[in-house]
Amino acid sequence: MSALPTTFEDLLEAIGANDSAGTPISNPSTDETVGYVSVKNLDELNSTVERAKTAQKEWAKVSHSDRQDYLNKAADAIEAVAEPLAQLLSREQGKPLNGPNARFEVGACVAWLRTTAALELAPEVLVDDGQTYATMEYRPLGVVGAIGPWNWPMMITMWQIAPSLRMGNTIVVKPSPYTPLSVLALTYVMNSVLPEHILQTLLTDDEATVAITTHPDIRKIMFTGSTATGKKIMAAASGTVKRVTLELGGNDAGIILDDFDVKEHAETLFWGAFLNNGQTCAALKRLYVPDALYEEVCQALTDVAQKMPMGDGLGENNVLGPLQNQMQFKIVDDLVKSACDSGARVLMGANPDYDAPGNFYPTTLIADIDPDHPLVVEEQFGPVLPIIRYSDLDWAIEEANKLEVGLGSSVWSSDRQRAREVAARLEAGSTWINNHGAIDPRVPFGGIKQSGFGVEFGLEGLKQLGVPHIING
Repeated sequence: MSALPTTFEDLLEAIGANDSAGTPISNPSTDETVGYVSVKNLDELNSTVERAKTAQKEWAKVSHSDRQDYLNKAADAIEAVAEPLAQLLSREQGKPLNGPNARFEVGACVAWLRTTAALELAPEVLVDDGQTYATMEYRPLGVVGAIGPWNWPMMITMWQIAPSLRMGNTIVVKPSPYTPLSVLALTYVMNSVLPEHILQTLLTDDEATVAITTHPDIRKIMFTGSTATGKKIMAAASGTVKRVTLELGGNDAGIILDDFDVKEHAETLFWGAFLNNGQTCAALKRLYVPDALYEEVCQALTDVAQKMPMGDGLGENNVLGPLQNQMQFKIVDDLVKSACDSGARVLMGANPDYDAPGNFYPTTLIADIDPDHPLVVEEQFGPVLPIIRYSDLDWAIEEANKLEVGLGSSVWSSDRQRAREVAARLEAGSTWINNHGAIDPRVPFGGIKQSGFGVEFGLEGLKQLGVPHIING
């Protein structure tokens, strides 16, 4: 392993983020400039893909065990620079260092690399009956194009990188323009131990970004982001019949049953909604609570929320930070204003300081809201939770299922079997019991309806980065 940067400042220098001629990237806590990034054009994209295509031919020849070793070496490299990476992530994305935030995210990158490296991909015997012998194995696709989001820029990018490389593909990563430095730094560290050109990252202009989805030498697109953009990518990819994995927006519902132990699970319930300030696709975004527990749940969530400090991500005591950008701040603010105007009850929050630096929106809990209000039926993607009262469980299930999204859902109950019965009726790619958004690199994850296409994680996710090859005889 070559020498790696040991400080946040050295890391910025290593990725060329000190050149003020580039596009400035701001800290959403302070509005100060974190660093600068160079935006690449179509010619630079084409040359990058050509390098990836050439490198993939040799990378595909590398044995599975050697690819596993490379992924573990990349994990070692990230661990060696974990603190500078977390410092950069906190400054650029806004999330605090502590809690389930920046240091957690860097650690998750390591976990996903090691778990993906450990997956075994042996040929499968399909038929062996004495007359027919058929096997199936998975071969690399070629070059993968990965388009990442700004909410978990390092971790979600790793969801794209790890299986792509493990399968024998090369990958070209396009980070979000809001959080490119974190991804550039992450891939810089990984490339200190990986073969040349199998992992390349570049922030592209609009023309080059569109070209990623239509490029004839890119065989698969992995995208995490909005449903609207996902639809455009899927349409564009059809021209060259690219494979796609789309992890799109959700508006996850949680249903509390009348036997739920509120005191035992109140903090877990809180983090299900407010993980990363609610800026998580599979966060709890609307909560249905029975009449018998309604006020108790409202009070318990308020009590927990009041204990969670919000502030500059670099503050060691903070566990909640700002919204990442002004666009998202306005979306959240408009939805909450509309809820307040409708007569909904504000339990806490809903009073941002518009003159303060940064994109801070206070932790907000909204009760007694119309179940058809935009704050309920549209994804807010911020630190706001609407709490909807119900008296009929069938009605609550129907409300949970009525939207054209289906990423995650949750059921909260002291009776696991009863919870599983309700979970079986929910229309979502994943349903958690007494938790929400607790993803695991061993367990496939993906959405249904307009929340996505394909799965990630585990052996099933890895297979989607390959093409099945069947041998008869």
